[in-house]
Amino acid sequence: MSAPSSGQEPSVGPQSVRLDVWLWSARLMPTRSAATSACRGGHVRRNGEPTKAAQRIAVGDELRIRSPGREKIVIVTKILVKRVGAPIARTAYEDHSPEPPPQLAAAPPRRDRGTGRPTKRERRALDRLRGRDEQQPL
Repeated sequence: MSAPSSGQEPSVGPQSVRLDVWLWSARLMPTRSAATSACRGGHVRRNGEPTKAAQRIAVGDELRIRSPGREKIVIVTKILVKRVGAPIARTAYEDHSPEPPPQLAAAPPRRDRGTGRPTKRERRALDRLRGRDEQQPL
């Protein structure tokens, strides 16, 4: 028999891959061991369920990755097996993460060097600015 015609393309590439490999390949985690540790710690959920690093993911899966201060929500659009450049990695998922709260985006105010310790009045103003102006119970 003859080879398949060019009109019908066979599926190219794998249909699923390990979760830790994909997180590393898509540049959502700096190392594969960091991805494995995040899965072990319960910081990664697949389709709303806690997941293990060795579970296979496929196109269309929703991943929720918790990191300090925010949660990243991505939908897998392409399976990656090897680490690729950042522009290509961004095409492997759709980012549905909420915007970070505005207070996290702004840098905290800094005092000039050499001005000494803040006075009681300045310290209370800084506490109000940082949202820590409430009295703590003893």
